Amino acid sequence: MANKTLSGRRIAVLATDGFEQSELTEPKRLLEEAGAKVDVIAPGDAGQIKGWDKKDWGQSVPVDVHLDKADPGSYDALVLPGGVINPDHLRTDEKAVGLVKAFGQSGKPVAAICHGPWTLINAGLVKGKKITSWPSLRQDLDNAGARWEDSEVVTDGNLITSRKPDDIPAFTQTLIKALAA
Repeated sequence: MANKTLSGRRIAVLATDGFEQSELTEPKRLLEEAGAKVDVIAPGDAGQIKGWDKKDWGQSVPVDVHLDKADPGSYDALVLPGGVINPDHLRTDEKAVGLVKAFGQSGKPVAAICHGPWTLINAGLVKGKKITSWPSLRQDLDNAGARWEDSEVVTDGNLITSRKPDDIPAFTQTLIKALAA
């Protein structure tokens, strides 16, 4: 994307070890190309977190802000990458769930891909909402009161969700459009 439509925008990516490599690095790259400042936020005090690349450990990415110091008011949107390990850990971390809930209640865009919607469930943000995800989360989302849909991108209010790495271009473009509006 040549123009900097997101210049001045700041986006938080909440993740921990085990994030799906492409679901963090590719949206981050595309958002930065659009002019946004993107911070990786992680629990704990590690200087980096390690990705999961399809079937084995992937590359590490630097942590920009530790979760204890993250202020939702400093950001325009939140991205929740998937992978199985990452959201499974985040959804049981009170501070991570609290950050997601604060973004959801603020009305700012919250974009979750693949298994990322697990954390949305624990933050109480999916009841009555139309959501997509990796197919194995369908029952969990249904049980939490969401209406699951098998689509590349689903937007309901401030929630933007996608199913898998193949959906990253559409997922990121939908977030960019929401922030540029």
